[in-house]
Amino acid sequence: MYDLKGKTAIVTGSGRTKGIGEAIVMKLAEEGCNVVITDIGTTKGEQFSEEHVGTTDEMEAIVAEAKKKGGDAIAIPCDVRFEAQVKNLVQKAKEHFGRVDIMVNNAGVGYIMEPFTEFKEESWDAVLDVNLKGAFLCSKHAAIHMIEQGTGGAIVNIASQAAKSGFPFAAAYTSSKHGMVGLTRSNAVELGKFKIRVNAVCPNHITTGLGHWQNKFFSEKMGLDYEDYLQGIVDRNPMGRTGQVNDIANAVAFLVSDKASYITGEAMNVSGGEEYH
Repeated sequence: MYDLKGKTAIVTGSGRTKGIGEAIVMKLAEEGCNVVITDIGTTKGEQFSEEHVGTTDEMEAIVAEAKKKGGDAIAIPCDVRFEAQVKNLVQKAKEHFGRVDIMVNNAGVGYIMEPFTEFKEESWDAVLDVNLKGAFLCSKHAAIHMIEQGTGGAIVNIASQAAKSGFPFAAAYTSSKHGMVGLTRSNAVELGKFKIRVNAVCPNHITTGLGHWQNKFFSEKMGLDYEDYLQGIVDRNPMGRTGQVNDIANAVAFLVSDKASYITGEAMNVSGGEEYH
């Protein structure tokens, strides 16, 4: 549908099965993209435990599935908080595939939630470093290569409904996602002359592995049964359902394609009408 044959896409935070990143990888591979699966690769203390990170083994399994879709794929571990690793990620992608055309900033921490007056500095830093600093570093080094190529490119930031509205216990997460929309708009203005388009996608709640953790957390905080909490999500949505990972993957595929060649600086809601700001 979108004819992305021969293009190379890097998707951060794509090393967990059944996650948004994996769905984006599979959709882009179906459209003919060469894809780079990247995640932190290993646990790093309490904040980056096995429950929440994409391991090297998971990444390799996703590579195998992506190759079945028709495109080529490789896995490169990367901690997006560190510029040297990000620079290495983009360089290795270019060395392997010859070019970098698409960067999807999907890596994110959405599982560190604390009451605002108890929010720890190290918690704030972990969320902002991955969600916002990581998007900045990946966009920067992708843009450098895209400018050198001279053929333009597309950057998509996976923001959130929390980029438009506030949520309790999520001061850092909400701030990082609002900041991601600001980064999107600023980069769109600055990089447009190089034919690099920069957009954001803002999903509402999706029950991935992370989404399940969030459901548990918020249902307990609100004193609700887990299933009742989930039903409340459905009931308040105009479309009468929760979001699915493929909803986000389809939006990304459109935004990185030539069909969206005159769209940049946008923060697209993909929320079934729940979020319309």
